[in-house]
Amino acid sequence: MTLYDTYASPFSWRYASQEMRWLWSEKSKRLLWRQAWLALAKTQAELGLVSVEQVADIAAHATEINMERALEIESQIRHDLMAELRTFAEQCPLGGGILHLGATSMDIEDNVDALRLRQSLDIVLPKLGHLLKTLAQKIDQYAETPVMAFTHLQPAEPTTLGYRLASYAQDLLADFENLSQVRGSICGKGFKGAVGTAASYVELLGAEHVSGFEARLSQLLDLPFFDIATQTYPRRQDFIVLSALSALGAALYKFAFDLRLLQSPPIGELAEPFGRQQVGSSAMPFKRNPIQAEKIDSLARYLAQMPAVAWNNAAHSLLERTLDDSANRRSLLPEAFLIADELLLTTQKIIEGLRVNPHALQRNLEIYGPFASTERLLMALGKAGADRQEMHERLREHALAAWEQVQNGCPNPLIEQLAADAAFQQYLTQPQILALLRVEEYVGTAPARARALAAAIAARIS
Repeated sequence: MTLYDTYASPFSWRYASQEMRWLWSEKSKRLLWRQAWLALAKTQAELGLVSVEQVADIAAHATEINMERALEIESQIRHDLMAELRTFAEQCPLGGGILHLGATSMDIEDNVDALRLRQSLDIVLPKLGHLLKTLAQKIDQYAETPVMAFTHLQPAEPTTLGYRLASYAQDLLADFENLSQVRGSICGKGFKGAVGTAASYVELLGAEHVSGFEARLSQLLDLPFFDIATQTYPRRQDFIVLSALSALGAALYKFAFDLRLLQSPPIGELAEPFGRQQVGSSAMPFKRNPIQAEKIDSLARYLAQMPAVAWNNAAHSLLERTLDDSANRRSLLPEAFLIADELLLTTQKIIEGLRVNPHALQRNLEIYGPFASTERLLMALGKAGADRQEMHERLREHALAAWEQVQNGCPNPLIEQLAADAAFQQYLTQPQILALLRVEEYVGTAPARARALAAAIAARIS
């Protein structure tokens, strides 16, 4: 039976990078389980509990994964970790008998899960950093390029394309900092036995050796341990990790959603890359659907729901442990990271190949920009001594008349009308009025702020 003969998750072949898929694969997990067993045996050997020869035997067979044999045993005993343990033990004639000595399943599984959480963030963070650096380049490139800004999905005042991109980058930089902090806080359960008391290890080693024993295991696995754990590490950790990933998803979702709006032909200012042979629709050959941005929003929407499952796992873990988190964590943890990985890969492609239509930018400024300039003219008239309320009403009347013509498909006549108004010319010359109505110059500090953020990103992301 092949991948195509049974249900396969789209994350198995369609989404995410091969390195992320490998990390969450069965083989990778079992190799890490074996590294944890090997570390346990090494530490016990250092304390005189097992022999050096037994450890050498275990190390010699630590990479010999035999999925067929493990699954055969699991079909009989219905316990995946014990099946892998027995498979490993069968391969180690000298050391097999001392594998897992004193341990409970979660001494192995939860430390490995913590390692995989951290290793997954080690894949996510460089990709996020690369995306931020690419965004910073685009911000610099378009820092002074004026575009219409929209509030309530209505034309508002001009901003710059670089400043708009900076708003996404600022959120993503905050996500980078948050994910970096989360990565540094991840801990394993440690080796504390069935309910976290380390009673089994006290029996084997003596109470005076348990602290040093666990410290040595932490060193060998390069993983800090929680001081307090029950049978598992606190499931709150999963919730914190998935919440940080969900926040990243929210930032990428907003970027993609905005791009979908801006890519629609009535606005048409930006577009995601579209291949020469790419098909937009099976029925409508002309379609150029924003499928990459839509994919981001679809996957991010799914990711947004995952912290709620992790919250329930943490809150419903009764007393020292219940098993009602186990089944959903088999897909919850890997799919959260596979989604985050795919979101970053797709956004990177979009930003690198972002299409900017200068004609659409200019068209929209010409249609809607003059309305925004009325605020600038109103302030100048007030400074020149005009009655602010009278000028406001006169500007409003001009704007409403111009808007009606725009709605009827005519060019926007507002600038010409305002420049010719004798009431305004009592306070300002016509050249002054026309200069004030140059919408391209009404972007405030947007260029400087955009460039400052780009510089901050360059300084933070090495």
